[in-house]
Amino acid sequence: MSSTLLKMMVLIGASLPFFWLIALMVADNLGANPIEAMTHFTGIWALRLLWITLAMTPLRLAFNCQVCLKQRRMLGLLAFFYASLHVLIYLVLDQQFVIADIVEDVVKRPYITVGFVAFCLLIPLAITSNRGMMKCLGRNWKRLHQLVYIIAPFAVLHFLWLVKKDMTEPLIYLVILMVLLGYRVWYAKFKL
Repeated sequence: MSSTLLKMMVLIGASLPFFWLIALMVADNLGANPIEAMTHFTGIWALRLLWITLAMTPLRLAFNCQVCLKQRRMLGLLAFFYASLHVLIYLVLDQQFVIADIVEDVVKRPYITVGFVAFCLLIPLAITSNRGMMKCLGRNWKRLHQLVYIIAPFAVLHFLWLVKKDMTEPLIYLVILMVLLGYRVWYAKFKL
C-alpha cells in the first residue's frame, strides 16, 4: 500500500467522527444538553487520537513498523483539531466567550485548569509540526515535542477530574496511557 493512500485512509478514518457529529447536530440528535454532548464527543476524540499518536512509537519499536511513524504527525494534528473543537465549543457555545466567566471557570475548576494547560501546550506542537519548523528548530524540535509526555497525563487528569460518578472510562484511558508510556520506559531500559 502506498504511503499516500495510507495517509488518505487515516485522514478519512479520523475525520469520520467529525462528520458523525455534524450529522447528529443536523438531525438534532445530541440529547437534552447538546453543548455538553458536543464538548464530551470532541474531547473523547481528541484523547483517542492523542493515544493513537502515542501508540505509533511503541508499534514501530515492537513490530519494526516504519509506516507508523509516517502517520504520527498527521494523527497528532488531528488530535489537535479535535482538542481545538473541544475548546472552541466550551469558549463560544458554553461560555459565550465572556472572558470574565472563562477566567473564573479556569481558576475555580481544577479539571478546566488542567485541560486548558494541556491545550495550551498542544499549540506549539501543532505550529511546529511541519518539515520547515523541524529544520529550523533542529534538535530542539524533538525536545519541544516531548511536551506530549506532559500533555497526555494532563489530558487524562482533565477527564478523571471531570467525571463525577462512573470513573470506568477515564480509568481505561489512564491504563492505556500507562501502558504506552511504560513500554517506552521498558524499551529504553532493556532493549537498547
